[in-house]
Amino acid sequence: MSPEGTAVTANTSAPSSITGKILVALLFATAIGAFFFFDLKSYLSLDALKANRDDLLVFTQEHYVPAVALFILVYILQTGFSLSGATIMTLAGGFLFGSLLGPLYVNIGATTGATLAFLAARYLLHQWVERKFGDRLSPIQDGFAKNAFTYLLTLRLIPFFPFFLVNLLSGLTRVKVGTYVAATAVGIIPGSVVYAFAGRQLGTINTLSELVSPRLLLAFSLLGLLILIPVVYRKFTERPSSMYRE
Repeated sequence: MSPEGTAVTANTSAPSSITGKILVALLFATAIGAFFFFDLKSYLSLDALKANRDDLLVFTQEHYVPAVALFILVYILQTGFSLSGATIMTLAGGFLFGSLLGPLYVNIGATTGATLAFLAARYLLHQWVERKFGDRLSPIQDGFAKNAFTYLLTLRLIPFFPFFLVNLLSGLTRVKVGTYVAATAVGIIPGSVVYAFAGRQLGTINTLSELVSPRLLLAFSLLGLLILIPVVYRKFTERPSSMYRE
């Protein structure tokens, strides 16, 4: 292909890429704006869930498959657009579908939604970040890519890192999509199981703060830090060997 042909291809693809990014950004802005404008957050609250639990339970029992599909779809949208309400959705999953199937449906919805958010962030901002900060971030990018699964798994397990923020920031790294999906699916299992199990005792829960005890947060944090031990060990063992070879 001639240089002129290459230039024409680049020029024609650039506007379409910009148009696509604008449309994706508008979609996210519209969804987030509608969420707050129509006060949809009030429907994803503990009071709303408890007030409608009987109707939700009857609907689930009479229309199980549509209820599962609707639940997963709502979870995907909530996570994909980085909206609040994940804890309520997980509690609802445990209450409606049980302590075994509830976490499974939560995992499918949360992982799919997180992957969409990850891909959106990568599509919208990854190239700009690489052009703007590529040289300065290269060592961090390389280190993250080398231990991506372990790092992501740790971030998912430690509750102090917001779920939506990990989704968006991961999209700016060079981590592979498959690695991201696997680490997310595995990392959210403990939290989804705990909250889904709590959903079975929905009537005894008065506030969400009752579910987040210091011991629970500490347990998740320690579990996440334990995952990092092999990475830290390799770093300390690789340095002496490299110095010896020199």
